[in-house]
Amino acid sequence: MRRLVVVGGNAAGMSAASQARKRTGPGELSIVAFERGHFTSYSSCGIPYWIGGVVAERDALISRTPAEFAKMSIDARVRHEVTEIDLDRREVVARALDDGGREVREPFDDLVYAAGAVPAAPPWARTDATGVYGVQTLDDGAAVLRALDADPAPRRAVVVGGGYIGVELAEAMIQRGLAVTLIEKAAQPMSTVDPDMGARVADAVAGLGVDVRTGVGVDGLEVDGGRVRAVVTSDGPVEADIVVLGLGVRPNTALAEAAGLPLGPTGAVEVDLRMRVPGTDGIWAAGDCVQTVHRVTGRPVHVPLGTHANKQGRVAGINLGGGYATFPGVVGTAVTKVCDLEVARTGLTSAEATAAGYRFVTASIESTSRAGYFPGAKPMCVKLIAEKRTGLLLGAQIVGRTEAAKRIDGLAIAIWNRMTVEEMTALDLGYAPPYAPVWDPVVIAARKATDAVHAEN
Repeated sequence: MRRLVVVGGNAAGMSAASQARKRTGPGELSIVAFERGHFTSYSSCGIPYWIGGVVAERDALISRTPAEFAKMSIDARVRHEVTEIDLDRREVVARALDDGGREVREPFDDLVYAAGAVPAAPPWARTDATGVYGVQTLDDGAAVLRALDADPAPRRAVVVGGGYIGVELAEAMIQRGLAVTLIEKAAQPMSTVDPDMGARVADAVAGLGVDVRTGVGVDGLEVDGGRVRAVVTSDGPVEADIVVLGLGVRPNTALAEAAGLPLGPTGAVEVDLRMRVPGTDGIWAAGDCVQTVHRVTGRPVHVPLGTHANKQGRVAGINLGGGYATFPGVVGTAVTKVCDLEVARTGLTSAEATAAGYRFVTASIESTSRAGYFPGAKPMCVKLIAEKRTGLLLGAQIVGRTEAAKRIDGLAIAIWNRMTVEEMTALDLGYAPPYAPVWDPVVIAARKATDAVHAEN
């Protein structure tokens, strides 16, 4: 019987295990998955909403438990931390964390490395002081909630980093009744969109009552009695009872690197289209620990998202089970919300297009989510980025109120299929007053971008 070992029990790893099991019986393939935390197959993206109280129960974020995997003849071992991958002996070494650190050795014929990502933590954040948290796993979320429910409860929160996770956590802390300061080193939060769009996000975050401080670096922490008391910044100290890191994540590649698996220019594990690690036999990788290719630039990128992790795990599992599947890359589509403000992007930002060597035009329009006369119509801004010579759509961003963000999906499809903005002016999009103006904002933006391309040419 072949033996499959999976390192990492969340989206990518358990998708791979599930797909491999669908194609092979328990008598053909044994599957063991090691997970350091207490849970398998859960939504990391839902953690800020759990902390903020929008999602009431932790278990609502869990898709499948170890017991459910056991019914599929998948041995999912939680609280087992993998400490070594020995490619020569073809075995994984792990510690049973709830059994005194007992060493476990598991042989394998195939291995899926799906160790995910870890919160980015600068040197000042690597502290034993109580009150400083990264938020990546359900265990991390539970730790934050314990801190928020402590007696006395914290009153002042500082969120460091203004990306997706940072603004979501800032909103969560406001919902929990704390005074919140958001510190961002860049000139704007949400650097994944252009500065003009990021300014709209900054206004919305400030509108929640968050003290938004941009262009401010963090130098360290003030600690008293083993607890954090303030964040030391280039703008002076900011008092804090709890500090949450929203600085993004980095691929968790320590085990892979120690085992000699190749890392790409992004710092993540290299894989081919089928999620195989090149230069190795029977070694696969998927999820937030791997790099992929950007379909616009053709360059390697690291884009950690649950959508990609699940798809990549599925591809690996299909191939492990004797099928054939590929993961063709990404276009960088992402959405988030701040209260009722929705933020979406796909493709390249202006800065990314410049770095890739494109000459381009931009076009921004203001419109509404529904016919202007229809009750509930909300404003939105749509921005397109198109190549000068060809009009090829390179990127798109949307900032607006309810019903704005999911329009990014049509723009992502256009980029995926290499459409020009002129082709997009004739798109047959759905229309009815409750859902869109007679000229959809996407089409209006495409018309304006087409005019800009023709003017440049």
